[in-house]
Amino acid sequence: MPVHTDLHQHYVEACQNLGQPENPLIAHVLQEADTNDKINWTKGITVKIAGKNHLVPVQRVRDDDLQVLASVLCNTVLITGLDLRCNALTDAGAKHVATILQENYTLKHLNLMLNDIGTSGAELIARALHSNKTLVYLRMTGNKIGNKGGMFFASMLQINSTLEKLDLGDCDVGTQCLIATAIALNHNKSVKAINLNRPLLYSQEEETTVHIALMLKNKSPLVELHLCKHEMKNFGVERLCEALYENSSLRYLNLGCNKITRDGAKFLGELLKRNQTLAILDLQANRIEDDGAIYLSEALASSNRTLQALSVVSNNITGKGLVALSGAMKINTALSYIYIWGNKFDEATCTAFSELIHSGRLSPDCTDVEPYEVDGHFHLAELSHGLQKHYYWMPSMGGDNKGANASLAIAAVSEY
Repeated sequence: MPVHTDLHQHYVEACQNLGQPENPLIAHVLQEADTNDKINWTKGITVKIAGKNHLVPVQRVRDDDLQVLASVLCNTVLITGLDLRCNALTDAGAKHVATILQENYTLKHLNLMLNDIGTSGAELIARALHSNKTLVYLRMTGNKIGNKGGMFFASMLQINSTLEKLDLGDCDVGTQCLIATAIALNHNKSVKAINLNRPLLYSQEEETTVHIALMLKNKSPLVELHLCKHEMKNFGVERLCEALYENSSLRYLNLGCNKITRDGAKFLGELLKRNQTLAILDLQANRIEDDGAIYLSEALASSNRTLQALSVVSNNITGKGLVALSGAMKINTALSYIYIWGNKFDEATCTAFSELIHSGRLSPDCTDVEPYEVDGHFHLAELSHGLQKHYYWMPSMGGDNKGANASLAIAAVSEY
């Protein structure tokens, strides 16, 4: 297979051959790639053609543009990553994505986040992955593929043995897809991280959580699991905890934006006393309150020495619970990241977290609050840090932001 070192020239020629006008965004990105002398051509490059830039207006990539780009990418061994987030790709564009997946033998990372791909496009991409042996990370976030589209990916997981991370968050998948995915993951040993955030569920029985718990109990190799907005209640949390007593691989559990109360936090506290694997626990936007925070604090202070990051953002916790968490941090030196904004701060909370930060026990980069003093009293201001700070967006300037996201810093499988 020939190695092309002039991507822009090949793009211009492909536009002429297919009778398509050049897309300025694609042309600019490929020109930059050609002139970047820092590129390690032996390891390949990631082509970032994001259709959204806060600093400069860009012409988003459409289906016809992708057809031309695909003809270039299918004939190069240089490209290992392709970022097409926030463009205008539809099911017709998914056909060209499938072509890339079938004909390019070096592509490892593909980001299709926030396009307009639907059910039929999902089928094309999923079927292409039946035979693809190189892609390790696929991000479909925000494409409304629906339950039927999600089922195509669940079927793909029964065949594909190279994909390591799959993001189907905000894709409108349903109960059938979640159950089928959990069943497929019982047998798939390659997937290490999966995002199933915000499905469309119409039942209060939590049967999807039960199936996911069974999958975790069956010694799944999964390292990272996102279950935001699953309408999960304490019953579902108890099932997950029972499964994780026997699981020794999961390091990152995201249960944000559910209906977990203090009883659910009690189950999680008992889990933390026994589980020696979990490193990141995200409970943002639940309602564990003071009692729940105290259950977690007791586990962290007495037994657990593996959890490194905890988010309890917006959980209706007052000073009593927050001070207990700060006290646990003084005892437990393994816990390095904690996020508490959106709760009810009192003077004791502000003083406790100010002491943690000023003493050096808690790094300012590892929390979402910053202390300041007015008339001899400490207060806390919000910082824009969090476990998923750059999930939906990436800064337009300022380097690669390595380590800016706690989850990326701790769990390497999350890294793109």
